[in-house]
Amino acid sequence: MSVKELSEALKADKLSFGIREVLKAAKAKKLKKSSSVFVAKDAREETVKKLENAGVEFEVLKNKKEISQELGVDFNSEVYFIK
Repeated sequence: MSVKELSEALKADKLSFGIREVLKAAKAKKLKKSSSVFVAKDAREETVKKLENAGVEFEVLKNKKEISQELGVDFNSEVYFIK
């Protein structure tokens, strides 16, 4: 998966940002096989551990700043969730 797919999901309004969204979906058992979770390469260790403890599978992408620039957003996020 690439940042291009994140960009397409953002345009289709299917992209959520942040660990809370992912953990909330995992708790409500709303993570589908078609759902994808991505973590920035420079995410905090606590963030990765929370995802692992919740049993969430994820892929690691580029660092936060590079992802934000490529998506054209003016904030950094550690976790991205395609619904």
